Amino acid sequence: MIDAERVKKTFLDLVSVDAESGEEDAIRKVMLEKLRALGIEGKTDGAGNIAAFLPGTLPGDAILFSSHLDTVRPGKGRRPVVHPDGRITSDGTTVLGADDAAGLASILEALEAIREEKLPHRDIELLFPVMEEIYGKGSRKADHAAFRAKTAYVLDLDGRVGTAALAAPTILSLDITVRGRAAHAGFAPETGINALTAAACALSKLSTGHVSRDTTVNFGMIEGGKGVNIVPAAIRIRGEIRSLRHEEALRRADGVKEVFQKEAEALGASIDFAMTEEIRAYRVSPDEPVAKRFARACLESGLGEPSFTDTFGGSDNNNFCLWGIRGIVAANAMNRVHTTSEYTEIPELERCALLTLKLMTMGED
Repeated sequence: MIDAERVKKTFLDLVSVDAESGEEDAIRKVMLEKLRALGIEGKTDGAGNIAAFLPGTLPGDAILFSSHLDTVRPGKGRRPVVHPDGRITSDGTTVLGADDAAGLASILEALEAIREEKLPHRDIELLFPVMEEIYGKGSRKADHAAFRAKTAYVLDLDGRVGTAALAAPTILSLDITVRGRAAHAGFAPETGINALTAAACALSKLSTGHVSRDTTVNFGMIEGGKGVNIVPAAIRIRGEIRSLRHEEALRRADGVKEVFQKEAEALGASIDFAMTEEIRAYRVSPDEPVAKRFARACLESGLGEPSFTDTFGGSDNNNFCLWGIRGIVAANAMNRVHTTSEYTEIPELERCALLTLKLMTMGED
């Protein structure tokens, strides 16, 4: 029932449209047209997300299926290349955009098979968010009260089809400014307070990378100073904390703040500390209905036993879980995402569409 040539064509159509985060107008128009061709009327909300509903004929709660519209940079002028071995890549100058066009194409192909074969299915809710790559900013603004689904499948995970992530982290962005006092570095350095020295002292006291099995800390940006002959009055440092445990992420952030305050005060400096919760952690048990249904769908699709894992990347599913919708993130035939080496494989696209179709059409668990 899955047409490999059709799903390949749909994928190529989608990745040929520019869709960098915040610039999704063109891809939104294409998706609305493709839904309309299936007899499904999509609606665009104030954030630019597409929502749609397909009433079902099978009993049971509605199920939400989602893939995002946007891509990371560099994503303009993408030119997909189909290789003889079935791999599809970009021309090497941009990302391919399989993240997340592979998910979009798989959902569209499953819906096409349902329409062609007149297959019975559950009520299907669809959400195609914008700006997922910016910490799920689009889905965060969606009208969650409009959705009736209790479970969700988000097609947005690197790896082989049949893999799903049951947990994802809290991500906290940190923005720290160390404030000292400027002075001429040649004539009167002793009258200044070197903000960079204070910042360096703090950073030297902090562990980064994997600070525990399920928590990471990183400082990735630093800026400040007015010249090499001036004691810097202000240094800005930005970083992040990720943890599969929300409370642990908060605890680590408090620890970072404490260290910066202590080291700054020791030199007579001060700090401004800002923390932003970008997304919040969730964990789904493999015994929950959403995961058990996925496992059954993998077996009935001929994929074998599923592979459940955790991910340190966020997705729209973090927001769905906040709404009370128990979702998991499924691998959708995308590999090496967020790089110009990104690729997909036609057989994997076909398997992803087949698995999606099975999830839509299976009866009660």
